[in-house]
Amino acid sequence: MQPATAPAPRPPRPGNEAERLAALRATRLLDTPREQAFDDLVALASAITGAPMAAVSLIDAERQWFKARTGFDACETPRDAAFCAHTILEPQRMLVVEDATRDPRFAANPLVTGGLHIRFYAGVPLLDAEGHALGSLCVFDSRPRVLGEEGAEALRALARQAGFLIELRRTTEALNLYVRECAWYEQQLLHYSQLLEAQNADLAEQTRTDPLTGLRNRRGYGEALRAAVERAGREGTPLSLAGLDLDHFKSINDTYGHAAGDRVLVQVGHALGERMQGVGVAARYGGEEFALLLPGLDLGQARAHCESLVRAVAVVEGGGGVTASIGVAQWRPGEEPGQAVARADAAMYRAKVGGRARVEVAD
Repeated sequence: MQPATAPAPRPPRPGNEAERLAALRATRLLDTPREQAFDDLVALASAITGAPMAAVSLIDAERQWFKARTGFDACETPRDAAFCAHTILEPQRMLVVEDATRDPRFAANPLVTGGLHIRFYAGVPLLDAEGHALGSLCVFDSRPRVLGEEGAEALRALARQAGFLIELRRTTEALNLYVRECAWYEQQLLHYSQLLEAQNADLAEQTRTDPLTGLRNRRGYGEALRAAVERAGREGTPLSLAGLDLDHFKSINDTYGHAAGDRVLVQVGHALGERMQGVGVAARYGGEEFALLLPGLDLGQARAHCESLVRAVAVVEGGGGVTASIGVAQWRPGEEPGQAVARADAAMYRAKVGGRARVEVAD
């Protein structure tokens, strides 16, 4: 009866195994397609040393994976069977095994007793910039052999080139990640910038809008008036404006309360906004006062339109008998906008004194 063969000893893990694995994964080389640059290195290693098999081997947590190989077909092996798992234990030294059957570390190795029938092995650790041994550039043969000094130096030189390629890959991946992150951050920055711009625009609009009626407020009307005056002066077109005051509005507040008064203001604002659409601008100037901007209309046209507004306010649902007195003025070239507003206000007060629910034209 033949004695049982003792299993091959498992290679120990390096003291910096966690850092080494992190560095290996940072290269993003594992399970990537073959690349000519690495294939060329193993071809040179095989040709220079005369060994029929060569590989760029990377030692993962539980496997040996070949980034490049020549002379055999396997893509990976278990880590415990990998000669290179021993090579990485001494990052500064080449591991040479002239006859694996005479080495107690490998005599019972399945890659020696079967499979590839490895007898000769030489491997140089592949180091990254921080000195982590990620794997090895190795050559091996199914026959025992001796590696001369010239072959050893050549193998070391090729291993350095492989290390440079790996470091280049790691740096490239880091740069690509940086570029992708920059692009993502730029996209997020643009997104939030657009949101902020929209919010600022919304806030700006809110400062120009009367919250009760939804019409422009006094500030919004002033901006529209200045723009309309500038355009009328530049183009030589007529520009009319008007002041509107609700008659008997105080009695609504006194009799039914301010909530009822607010409902009337909302209804009037809706009626004015609807009938000024496509004509000009309606604004709530303050309290029960409204202001109208009528670009392109001369005094006669503006008066006719304001008379239609008097009729519209008189029939507002829930108005409680509220009517409107309107004063109309036409802006005069060279006149300050405030002067035209003052003339319209004076005409409005004449309308109230003259009987209310009517339109008066400024001098």
